[in-house]
Amino acid sequence: MSHKKSISKKPEIQAPTTDLTDNVFMLRAIQIGKNGLGQTAPNPMVGAVIVNDGRIIGEGFTSAYGGPHAEVNAIHSVKDQSVLPQSTLYVTLEPCSHYGKTPPCADLIVQTGIPKVVIGIQDPHTKVAGKGMERLKKAGIDVILGVMEAECREHHKRFLTFMEKKRPYVVLKWALTTDGFMAPDSTQRSKVPQPFWITDRHSRQLVHKWRTEEQALLVGTRTVLDDNPKLDARLWKGQSPLRVVLDPLGAVPQHYHVYDGRIPSLIFTEQDPDLFKIENATVVQLPFDKDWPQKVCDHLYKNQVLSVLVEGGAKTLQAFLDHGLWDEARVLKGPITFGAGLKAPILKTNISSEKKLDGDYLAIYTHDKEHNF
Repeated sequence: MSHKKSISKKPEIQAPTTDLTDNVFMLRAIQIGKNGLGQTAPNPMVGAVIVNDGRIIGEGFTSAYGGPHAEVNAIHSVKDQSVLPQSTLYVTLEPCSHYGKTPPCADLIVQTGIPKVVIGIQDPHTKVAGKGMERLKKAGIDVILGVMEAECREHHKRFLTFMEKKRPYVVLKWALTTDGFMAPDSTQRSKVPQPFWITDRHSRQLVHKWRTEEQALLVGTRTVLDDNPKLDARLWKGQSPLRVVLDPLGAVPQHYHVYDGRIPSLIFTEQDPDLFKIENATVVQLPFDKDWPQKVCDHLYKNQVLSVLVEGGAKTLQAFLDHGLWDEARVLKGPITFGAGLKAPILKTNISSEKKLDGDYLAIYTHDKEHNF
């Protein structure tokens, strides 16, 4: 790991060292933080560990939104609080220094007497942005910033995209046949068993797992009309995301699953919102001009949606691709062919990772790889 210049001339905030022990404990903090995936938003999924004499004595991750942060949970997990003044706190993101749903984590750290805090990355939120480290420094605490920085940025990619790019982290997902089709054409539909499953049940379960990890799930009108999907996470334990439906013409029948009221829904339409008599739904009037993907992202950002999984059809997916509004594309390929039909989008970027699933194949692409989180 390359050394970084000290943020301050004073010794309290230091550049990361080449001590591999710090890396090990920070990697553990990242691992712990992943327990908050899909639960903490709009807060980041921070992980924290407390180390005394080379041994982890406390761990914590950010609770569901409104609950205690990672540092608080880690501190409270330590059985013998008297050793905290001889311990080190490792945390993936700068501790907060302001009152929100909970008191400032920096204040609690100071109160415990912890003498050293190792931080992965600085929090870009304007209410923090160095203020947490300054609070610790003024209390005489040694602060090291930048340990496993790249790994912490990857871990916090949803939060960082939201804060730095002013939009949700966008994950595109689609399935295609070995001959490159997402759905059969009209002449083939009678020959292909319905629904037109391309992937097997294990891949479908994986997609439901992905749904629990993001705040919102977006689809277009054609997907809803063709499949009448429930858009929930019934095949995996976890919270179903906000349903986001693009229905510019008001063409989706209001008795369809997406409008059943079981899960909060957000509907974008060009029609009069009063025409939608749907329980547990917010209807937003939006012009579907050439910039509609940006306007959708702007609305989601304004409403604190950190991430969205786009499972729309080819037209919806291509619109996000054309506008450069995507961060990951997860493409599942099943071992069947249609011969003709709806062509899948074509990505003009290299595969970042790939794996063989039970009966299918998964390729993951990342957008703007040189600036990837």
